[in-house]
Amino acid sequence: MTKTLLTAEEVSDLTKICKQTRINILKMVHNASSGHIGGAFSGVEILNVLYQKSLNIPADWKEAQDFDKRDRFILSKGHASALLYSVLAQKGFFPESELMTFRKYKSRLQGHPCCRELDGIEVSTGSLGQGLSVGCGMAIGLKLDKNPAHVVVYMGDGELQEGSVWEAFMQASHRKLDNIIAIIDRNRLQIDGCTEDVMSLDPLDKKLEAFGWEVAEINGHDLNEIYETVERAKQADKPFAIIANTVKGKGVSFMENNAGWHGKAPNDEQFEQALAELSN
Repeated sequence: MTKTLLTAEEVSDLTKICKQTRINILKMVHNASSGHIGGAFSGVEILNVLYQKSLNIPADWKEAQDFDKRDRFILSKGHASALLYSVLAQKGFFPESELMTFRKYKSRLQGHPCCRELDGIEVSTGSLGQGLSVGCGMAIGLKLDKNPAHVVVYMGDGELQEGSVWEAFMQASHRKLDNIIAIIDRNRLQIDGCTEDVMSLDPLDKKLEAFGWEVAEINGHDLNEIYETVERAKQADKPFAIIANTVKGKGVSFMENNAGWHGKAPNDEQFEQALAELSN
């Protein structure tokens, strides 16, 4: 029988990991004096559930037994790289001390993930609207190889305003790609402001269903809700989209629901205040 709920101990452990992830992200962006902190904070619970509980992604990477059977993860919103790097380091892909090289000259931890630089990165990302198309290609390849692995594409809601995304939604349904899961970080903010003011996406669930996807809408900060829905998505018989309602800048009072924190670093005073809030 498939496990659908985390134990109280697992929730407690994951909560501590998420707390440290946000502290890592804050320190990385402050140390680099650049980075995208708001959308990194909104996905902390989602990525930690994926990497710690739901997906088969080995930290020893190409040395792992059955490496080809690994699940594939694509950070379509590549500007949230600080989030992915922290999660990978906490999972054991590389030393956490290396996080402080983020966005520094010759660092492996570039502003956008590069698959040539670091184990654990399936594809280089950063130009928005392309991750789901790449994921569809991977999912088709896995099916041709009769490989049971899943492809998970983590997307920003702002990038759903790109036409290529909807071509990919249509392609996944047409090809009956039941091995692909799209997780949409629905924090409703992008660099220019509210998504609904820039180009409205609602009713997003109905649009995705009309494109032939099974859809679930969740609280993107609820660990059990994330885990249960991802496990259900892995058993689906069609492409599965998870609309994860989140808070941009989650965890820091002056960053939450503030589009101004899409892509800037805190100054020293803001850093100290944010660190105090996250450390409580």
